[in-house]
Amino acid sequence: MQLLEHFKELTIRPKNAKELKGLILQLAIQGKLTANWRGENPTVKLDNEKLTDISVKTLSFLTKESNSINQLDVPSTWLKLKFKTLFEMQGGSQPPKSMFSSTEKDGYIQLYQIRDFGKRPVPVYVPKDSVSKLCSEEDVMIGRYGASIGKIFYGKNGAYNVALVRLIWNRELLEQSFVYQIFSSYYMQDFFQNCTRSAQAGFNKTDMGRLNIPLPPLLEQKEIVKVVETLFKEVEELEQLTVERISLKEDFVTSALNQLTTNNANQEWSFLKDHFKNFFNETRNIKKLRETVLQLAVRGKLTADWRANNPDTEDASILLKRIQKNKAQLIADKKIKKEKLLPKITKDEIPYELPEGWVWCRMIELCQYITDGTHQTPNYTEQGRMFLSAKNVKPFKFMPKKHRFVSEEDFEGYRRNRKPELNDILLTRVGAGIGEATLIDQDLEFAIYVSVGLLKMFPGSLEPNYIVMWLNSPEGRQYSSKNTYGKGVSQGNLNLSLIRKFVVSLPPIEEQKAIVQKVNALMGLCDSLEQEVQESQEQIAQLMQSCLREVFEGQKEVS
Repeated sequence: MQLLEHFKELTIRPKNAKELKGLILQLAIQGKLTANWRGENPTVKLDNEKLTDISVKTLSFLTKESNSINQLDVPSTWLKLKFKTLFEMQGGSQPPKSMFSSTEKDGYIQLYQIRDFGKRPVPVYVPKDSVSKLCSEEDVMIGRYGASIGKIFYGKNGAYNVALVRLIWNRELLEQSFVYQIFSSYYMQDFFQNCTRSAQAGFNKTDMGRLNIPLPPLLEQKEIVKVVETLFKEVEELEQLTVERISLKEDFVTSALNQLTTNNANQEWSFLKDHFKNFFNETRNIKKLRETVLQLAVRGKLTADWRANNPDTEDASILLKRIQKNKAQLIADKKIKKEKLLPKITKDEIPYELPEGWVWCRMIELCQYITDGTHQTPNYTEQGRMFLSAKNVKPFKFMPKKHRFVSEEDFEGYRRNRKPELNDILLTRVGAGIGEATLIDQDLEFAIYVSVGLLKMFPGSLEPNYIVMWLNSPEGRQYSSKNTYGKGVSQGNLNLSLIRKFVVSLPPIEEQKAIVQKVNALMGLCDSLEQEVQESQEQIAQLMQSCLREVFEGQKEVS
């Protein structure tokens, strides 16, 4: 059986544990976990004497029915009986809240609610004479309404409210833990999740009465319970090992990446790259690797060798002066407006030491101007001119395909003094993804909404991809996060005046190009690692689907 053969492979993904337990229960109520046991115990049969109180006329053996919930196959030595033949349901009591007490006193009894079966029970006590429905540890309880429909609980000693029902059955026919397993199985849970009662999910005796329930011999029930408990324990142990393995791996990755950013990057990188396959096989770890690559890039730690091989590179301070000269000329020509003078960068604003030849500067010093899209609520049209918003921008991804339209007249107004062009930068400033940046890498005419900031670049003076990398790096995202207004009140927004003040690490132009080239190569490696992770997850998913097919579509009768 595939499920049992591939336990360890299937638990590589922690979220598979719940599915595995579901499959185990499904196999259990179909008799597929005890086929060998039946072979070794051929004389064990259902006790006909214990069935004498069930009229032969009420023995409803399963026939092919249109409702798939009833398509349950069991061994030939079992019976399939209607729920109403084997069980009764008893609803709970609901005393008025005025009778509730948070402490137990004489003459009071605990009233169990669904929340009392969870991790944080809130005991409620009511007068004994206010309730008529009692339960005990020998019972199995089912959540009856709403989000808790179909949740299964072992009983407790006390009373219970109307959100729960108690199952009543012949204890000589069915063992309590086996009943619990039946109602926890996919077979029953699928039924519960498809019940509706008005606007709220729920079930009644009529709904339950049409269900078929498997009835093995009592000795086999006990064997099934034992096998299931053994398999559950193994799943939980494997799950715990997987969680511990992932945690240890993440600790190692975090430590190794931290070493990269604080120590000799080249030496640490040589060590780390030999362990890529072993340690970067989780999506979260690859995400950390991407962030670290960007952090190393904007700190100059990816290009130490490049600087050693290019000692005569023009200093970034000269580049910055040239940009400022070009900007002054644009202001003199009245092509852009003169901005308010920003304060000089203080020592408190400098987070780390830069390599020789780099300089700190404010973001506005690198741009012709920084603005955002129209603040007017757009009048969208069925056709017209392209209009983009924050949803069209993701880190390193310009996604104009799914856009809205505005009229030609509105389009011209929206673009006045905010004209996005090829190689400019878009930065999200409203919504869940605040601070995500991308380069406009397609020569398109479009207008933008207020949710997007526009960083108008100097063509040819900078490598704009480097600025995009800086904005998407942990350094840039931290600036965006701490300068977001309205957090906790609304979605928040990234103020333009503060974007202009961002303190950016600026390398020489030739080193900017080298950084972009190196980062692109490393991001390509991350893409390959993610592809391998995805393929591995798909293989596990396919194996799980194969196990599901074997359980639900396989052998029709287990002897």
